[in-house]
Amino acid sequence: MSSIAPRVSIVIPVYNVEQYLRECLDSVINQTLKEIEIICVNDGSTDSSPEILKEYAEKDYRIKVISKPNSGYGHTMNVGLDAATGEYIGIVESDDYVKLDMYETLYNIAKRNNAEIVKADFYRFTKESGKLNLEYNKLTGIHEGYYGKIINPKHDTTVFLFIMNTWSGIYKREFLKKYSIRHNETPGASFQDNGFWFQTFCRADRVYFVDKPFYMNRRDNPNSSVHSKEKVFCMCDEYDYIKAFLESNPDLIEKFIIIYSLKRYHNYMFTYNRIADEFKPIFLKRFSCDFRKAMENRELDKSLFTPKEWKNIKLIIQAPDKFYIQSKIEAEKRANSKTFISKGLYYLKDNGIKQTLKRLKVEIKNKF
Repeated sequence: MSSIAPRVSIVIPVYNVEQYLRECLDSVINQTLKEIEIICVNDGSTDSSPEILKEYAEKDYRIKVISKPNSGYGHTMNVGLDAATGEYIGIVESDDYVKLDMYETLYNIAKRNNAEIVKADFYRFTKESGKLNLEYNKLTGIHEGYYGKIINPKHDTTVFLFIMNTWSGIYKREFLKKYSIRHNETPGASFQDNGFWFQTFCRADRVYFVDKPFYMNRRDNPNSSVHSKEKVFCMCDEYDYIKAFLESNPDLIEKFIIIYSLKRYHNYMFTYNRIADEFKPIFLKRFSCDFRKAMENRELDKSLFTPKEWKNIKLIIQAPDKFYIQSKIEAEKRANSKTFISKGLYYLKDNGIKQTLKRLKVEIKNKF
């Protein structure tokens, strides 16, 4: 076994992913950066995932397998973070995979810029009959001018509007350790990467964004929780966790509470649109309660929301049942909208002319 300290520790949480695990592990062990350690945390898998991990660990000394009873994503990730010894830490979900030069590229950028976080663009993908379908995702969305330089989120909170993922980059381990940045460990919960993401951006002084995709995020895993009643309020619980983090840090809450409320709205809406229709009314009641309190506590800044979003918030607070009916009718109209022009008109209606023009500019640039 090598005595050289790893440059990057790659944490892979594993739970019943036998179908995808080999592809994931192959992409990690064949990285062009060889000075890595691979920490696979088996969260009580009941399929053949443990045997696959054992097989790979016997062939590659850099792989460390930690097995434990099932306790959920947050605890699994924290176990992996605690075991890491690398200068930087990367995260790979075990049903995803990465390009072979990902960690060498990101590590070199991090070292040159003394960055605490380096994040890169990524692909979402599906596979149909052996055909790989790719969708390029820009981390910064419609916001331009953020690539290729150091950004301080404390001075420019626009970065909080970027895509929330924890896995398309690397984090300096000493930075995570200094601020005790952890995942929420609520058993059986989902979206526990949100709290980790929010903490890192609240605390970081030096973040660097790379306009090149390395990470392949799978979108065809059938193990979805949209029909699970137990998962309906997971996003709410995660944002309660983030709020508690802010409240325990007076230096942060005043600076970030407004942007926190914006992110909470976006992710509540993501949840509302994702969950099964049978759970939407009960979710809206919680949505209404949480945002009524936020409005009363002056935690919402109208200028950060689009006119459509602000209208939604007021209706959800005042009449969640009415919002449910209206949103259902609107969703049906969207589903029947076939043409590019009609879809564009819906986007214009929701986001206004300024946002629409920005989005159009980015999409044209991505195509050409």
